[in-house]
Amino acid sequence: MAKYHYDEAGNMAAYFLISVLAIVLVPLTLAAIAGLTSKRPEETIMGCQCKPCIERRKQVTAGSRGSIFRPKLTKKTMMLLAGWSAVGFLVYKVSNAESENNKVYNPFEILGISTSVTEKDIKSHFKKLSKLYHPDKVKATVNDTVEEIANRFVDITKAYKALTDETIRRNYELYGHPDGRQEVSMGIALPSWIIEGKNNIWVLGFYGLLIGAVLPGMVGRWWFGSRGKTKEGIESRTAEGFWKGIEEGSEIGDVINVLGSAFRYEAQGKSAGDLSMVEEVIETRVGGEWKVMKKAVVSGDGEEKAKRALTLLYAHFLRLDLGSKVLEQEQTYLLLQTSALLNALLTIASARSWLSPTLGVMRLHAYIVQALVPGKSVLPQAQLPAEELDSWESLEVVDIGFKVIGERLVTPSSIVFLLVKLRMKEPNAPPPPSHNVDAKSAKKNDEIDEKFLNSRGDAEERQGDGTGWAHAPYWPGLRKPGWWLVLADDKSNRIVVPPLRIADVPRFDPSKERNYRCYKLQFQAPPNVGLFTWKVYFVSDTMVGEETCQGISLKIDDISALDAEEQTPEDEISDPEEDTLAGQMAAMRGGSVKKGTVAEEDSEDESSTDDDDEGGNDSTDSD
Repeated sequence: MAKYHYDEAGNMAAYFLISVLAIVLVPLTLAAIAGLTSKRPEETIMGCQCKPCIERRKQVTAGSRGSIFRPKLTKKTMMLLAGWSAVGFLVYKVSNAESENNKVYNPFEILGISTSVTEKDIKSHFKKLSKLYHPDKVKATVNDTVEEIANRFVDITKAYKALTDETIRRNYELYGHPDGRQEVSMGIALPSWIIEGKNNIWVLGFYGLLIGAVLPGMVGRWWFGSRGKTKEGIESRTAEGFWKGIEEGSEIGDVINVLGSAFRYEAQGKSAGDLSMVEEVIETRVGGEWKVMKKAVVSGDGEEKAKRALTLLYAHFLRLDLGSKVLEQEQTYLLLQTSALLNALLTIASARSWLSPTLGVMRLHAYIVQALVPGKSVLPQAQLPAEELDSWESLEVVDIGFKVIGERLVTPSSIVFLLVKLRMKEPNAPPPPSHNVDAKSAKKNDEIDEKFLNSRGDAEERQGDGTGWAHAPYWPGLRKPGWWLVLADDKSNRIVVPPLRIADVPRFDPSKERNYRCYKLQFQAPPNVGLFTWKVYFVSDTMVGEETCQGISLKIDDISALDAEEQTPEDEISDPEEDTLAGQMAAMRGGSVKKGTVAEEDSEDESSTDDDDEGGNDSTDSD
């Protein structure tokens, strides 16, 4: 029969906690070490080699991660250190504790003899021990009580009999103990004070606090926190302000005002320092427009936060020295928030199919990255240092067109792909030599394009390392160049499809046959037949003024223009039958109709009439 007991010394509970902590800490620690020992992005990815960009990348890397010997004290690092400290304490406690439950009975150890002695030597040694440890010959002291003396002599006697008496020796050999089969002792890894009656109120109070307050509080905080944010990670009140603030004709200046108003609800860095002097410099440099922008932003709740955010934003545009480390940290936190806010604003503008505010949001990305006042036209070459002008590259559109999988024409409501082929090249470089593509190479390229259109990704599989870091000495982070692809109807100020962000455009390499990368934009063709004239915009989110616009036409043909082999069963529409309403109307218009089986129906009617007559005559005769 099993006997249960609680863990008085706490050893079993320590083993349990060590196991649980090890399961959690070991993979987290290995992942953290792998992150520290792996090569950093600036070591594997090349980029702008101007001195300001190199210094900026060093600052960003030094502030984002440490080394294996000097790790950065983040929350994750502190939790790992605390966890391993707890494991060390528990291991020390277990190693110094005496385990009574796992002790193996060994009569030779109790008698203090080796396993090779003879039975005669065992008896002789037992007599010596009896003279030393017999209860009648040992006096009780402070260290040895009467019970301990008696128990010690009983253990010596049992050990002696286990080695000399046949019955007791058999019990020892079979069950490992001279007394025979022992009760199974099952330990519960809980200290006994948990179930003691005097501690019930405290244990129940702890469980009530944990289950009734802590867990519901954590779930409620997560639930209401997630409800208060959009999928882009911004506050729902900010998204509401974007929806109300943006208009169909909004330009980049209006986008800045809407963006500045968003910071009244968004969490900001620790506000410290006076910005009055900075604001005076901004007003002097910008002029009367600054007062108009402040008036548009500082209205409603949180006007001080919005005003402060707009001031720090324009201090960045004007490249002003804030003169305070705390203010620079606050400005950095604000700038890093702008990407998520602009993406959310872009989603709202594109959801309403407005072209002008969509382009304004896209262009504002580049102005923030390069720290330039929005609205002023600046050539891309003017944003680069002199040593980088020779290596500057711009976006080149190799080919662009509409494709429908498995069809040579675009029919109404079909699934259309805008397929673009892009690469980077130097603006002043001579045009690449034209190669005559034979039929075999053209067919191979078409097969590759067809395979890409059937894939799930928006971009073709990348070959090589992709683009390096962009020239962004004023952006508080690592930045890769990217572009926005927009298909729009500029005549009606509408976008046809939500924009697509493209990145990692390869450089021009004449040694490769396909020295470009394909990107696709999927949408449904208009339901009407006709010619649609649109424009495709490529807007850079890194360099101001680096954008391309090309006209493109989409011809929607009627389904009848397809050959018979190209038409699917769903596309084939049979002629209406002659005896239906649709058939009669088609016959009146001179269209083709399907002849009905009139003769067969007449014969069936006649046969049914004859049967009725015969049935009537039979009934008359019976009468």
